[in-house]
Amino acid sequence: MSPLKMKHGPYRVRGKKKDYWYAWRNGPPLLSAPGTPAFVQELADAIASRNAPDGAKISGLVAQYRASDDFQRLAQTTRDLWSPWLDRIRDKFGSLSIRQFDRVTTKPEIRRWHSSWKATPRAADTGLQVLSRLLSFGMAEGKLTSNLCEGIPHLHKSNRSDIIWTAEQLGVLLSHASEEVAWVIKLAALTGLRRGDLLKLAWGHVHLEGSCIEMKTGKSRGKRTVLIPITKELRILLESMPKRAMTVLTSSKKRPWTEDGFGSSWWKTLQDAGLGDMNLRFHDFRGTAATNFHRAGFDNREIAETLGWSEERVERLIDRYVKRDEILKDRIRRIEQAAKDRAV
Repeated sequence: MSPLKMKHGPYRVRGKKKDYWYAWRNGPPLLSAPGTPAFVQELADAIASRNAPDGAKISGLVAQYRASDDFQRLAQTTRDLWSPWLDRIRDKFGSLSIRQFDRVTTKPEIRRWHSSWKATPRAADTGLQVLSRLLSFGMAEGKLTSNLCEGIPHLHKSNRSDIIWTAEQLGVLLSHASEEVAWVIKLAALTGLRRGDLLKLAWGHVHLEGSCIEMKTGKSRGKRTVLIPITKELRILLESMPKRAMTVLTSSKKRPWTEDGFGSSWWKTLQDAGLGDMNLRFHDFRGTAATNFHRAGFDNREIAETLGWSEERVERLIDRYVKRDEILKDRIRRIEQAAKDRAV
């Protein structure tokens, strides 16, 4: 490719198949079609960001986040891991204005930056996580209206089919959760519903007389209806919860949760509980729900149909977490009984 600098306007680089446009030499790329209003606006934003004070740039947002209570509340190990990525984000995007991150045309640039670290996919996903947290902080501060990192797939793929929240971990988590966050956690562990479906769960989906929760799932785009059995423990929880809105779950403001609102509260709870650095995610409550269904008397086929899993997957998880504990408890019982018999 050979660069061609125009007398006035943006900087163009000629390629074999297409030309590439930048706001200026070594400046940010312009992703809209040349000559369109979107291209003109993108160029104007880039030029404005070049002359904007630091407080209006991503570099200023990085500095503000570093000094915030949100960042200082993180575990020291997390701050040590995230700090180099904040430096990389500042070096890559620092000269751009914050408002450019409210434009979807910036999203492909974020994806390219994320992919540039594909040789180390786990590290690349950490970088994306840090950038996403930075943009969520910007939203909380009223500087952004959206998070462009949402929907960008992770590069690292892992098999999480056998991961669950254990009773001990749940106990620690719930001891640091607010009442409203605790409701979400408990419902997740007792229903196996995904986070998005949980936050949309309405009282109209709950049929206490029929002993089931019936709703169309978001992942299937409303094409699949799930029937969640209402166990005794789930019934007690639902009957104890106040009806503040159409939705079952509400925030401390007594209004339905937003995705970003719950995301921030969930992350804070994880950090306060000292579980932020563990390989546990909200999605892993589905495995916890499977073990709870088993203990409530449901067979593997019923559990598989409820969660949309294979029976083999359910059996593997139950063997690992439930039957193992049952075997250990039985062994302890027999050892204690043998000791009593010897003492007689």
